[in-house]
Amino acid sequence: MAQGGNDEIAESKNVVKLNLFALALKNVTLQYERAVARKVTVAGTFRVMPKGSIPLKSTFINLADDPDIEDQINNLKVGSVTFIPEVRYYFSKQGAFRGFYLGLFAEIASYSATVPIQYNNAGTTEMIAMSGKLTGITGGLMIGAQFKLSKKIYLDWWILGPNYGNSKGTLNAQKNMDAIEQKDLRDELASLDIPLTKFTYNVNSTGATMDFKGPWGGLRSGLCIAFRF
Repeated sequence: MAQGGNDEIAESKNVVKLNLFALALKNVTLQYERAVARKVTVAGTFRVMPKGSIPLKSTFINLADDPDIEDQINNLKVGSVTFIPEVRYYFSKQGAFRGFYLGLFAEIASYSATVPIQYNNAGTTEMIAMSGKLTGITGGLMIGAQFKLSKKIYLDWWILGPNYGNSKGTLNAQKNMDAIEQKDLRDELASLDIPLTKFTYNVNSTGATMDFKGPWGGLRSGLCIAFRF
């Protein structure tokens, strides 16, 4: 019979988890964690968000309080697939899976998006939907705590996980445009202010392309229900 400490780890080295907070943001996040030493574990997290309207869309619309921005938000579509390898160190005397921990992680994410861009064409508001993909690779530090609720059930609180790295991507759109409309769209793209991101664009008679790259960052957090086996 297990006597806690090392015996508990020897018997049950694995934990699988579901992030409950992520469900409210329209994505499913699953994690597998395995003990490799008394206070050290390795983990892999898989997160998927089917392409669709952005989470909390109505909140952003209410904050904007602008019909033009509302149209853009309604037509904005985002999806993502993310993999996050992680190494954790637990500070508790009880060892792995118990108490506060620090985790070093890398986040490899692929985003698909449809971004509507409005522009003024000879006094008429036009919209072009630019679609494509963005890839972001970041590294970060997770501060968290894991609690034992019963023999097999745990709760993992991802308190704060800031991460930073780089990204690149391309957006494309097809639309037949005359010379005047092409100029109007170029003027709109030239006026875009995207912080810290370098982007180039090309507009011709059949559509537009935007290529961009630059810093990328984020924050991980969540509350996971976990099963140890």
